[in-house]
Amino acid sequence: MKKVTIEDIARIAGVSKSTVSRVVNGSAKVNPRKKEAVMDAIKRLGFKPNVFAQSLAKGQSMTIGVLTQLIGSPFFDSVAQGVVAGLADTKYSPIFVDGQWEKESELAGIRALLGRRVDGLLLIGGSVPGSEIADLCRDIPTVVIARRLASDQHRCIFMDNVEAGYLVTQHLIENNHRRIAFVRGLANHTDAVERYHGYEQALREANIELDESLVLDGDFSAECGVRAVDHLVNNSISFTAMFCSNDTTAFGARLAMHRHGISVPEDVSLVGFDDQGEAAFVVPPLTTFRQPAREMGEEGAQYLLGILAGNKPTVEPLHGKLIKRESVALAKV
Repeated sequence: MKKVTIEDIARIAGVSKSTVSRVVNGSAKVNPRKKEAVMDAIKRLGFKPNVFAQSLAKGQSMTIGVLTQLIGSPFFDSVAQGVVAGLADTKYSPIFVDGQWEKESELAGIRALLGRRVDGLLLIGGSVPGSEIADLCRDIPTVVIARRLASDQHRCIFMDNVEAGYLVTQHLIENNHRRIAFVRGLANHTDAVERYHGYEQALREANIELDESLVLDGDFSAECGVRAVDHLVNNSISFTAMFCSNDTTAFGARLAMHRHGISVPEDVSLVGFDDQGEAAFVVPPLTTFRQPAREMGEEGAQYLLGILAGNKPTVEPLHGKLIKRESVALAKV
């Protein structure tokens, strides 16, 4: 079947090619009679305009670049779903790249998206310093999701992680726990640092002295949960509760406790973070803090759309929810 061209439409409609082009691209006003003739010809011939070419003609690609981390992980998958939902029924389509929580990979991903001439950027998490983001993305609307940058809070969509860390620790304290181990997340991850600050704050307000031996390094993996429990047990460091920086770490900690003959919650209470789908189905069901992951993605997309539309949207920190299940019990006196 012969491809329909602008020349064909112009001939059928009895107008110039430039008139057809203006109608198709919507780039200028056209006489109503001529516009109607062009539209009739398009319908008769079944013409489908090249959307990409139209976009380039307008200086737009109609795409949004999205840098995420660890595609396939439950948290980032939920945020990405929110982004897709936020862009649904709009003229924009997302292009995803994976930064793998490695600075150089993230920078390469951002440069690749800029090379695709995306109209805006959504940066989910990541470890690139705010100053470098500001420099690299200075000429394109950019919104950061699930991360707070001190210098650019006006364009960050994030949850109050200090509050979240505080609420989790407070819940354990209310259950008479005073020896509460904390497994950190990545040291360069703002959210993980803020959760630790919330943990510190709750201990301080309860007049519980911070014991550094109960604070263990982690990286959000299940393996670091195993290592944390092994370290505490092998070094005879007593603890009655453990707060892990995410659910994956808590799953690893739960496995290590099982291997050491530690019962949850009879011997040790355990709390995770994120509320992954599996959290409700492990044994015992995991108490955790639910992040509004999908909501962050959706709000981030809508915030960026507002900027692209020439508006000045405002944003407030989001709040999660403590999900109480069966992995926390009163500490034994």
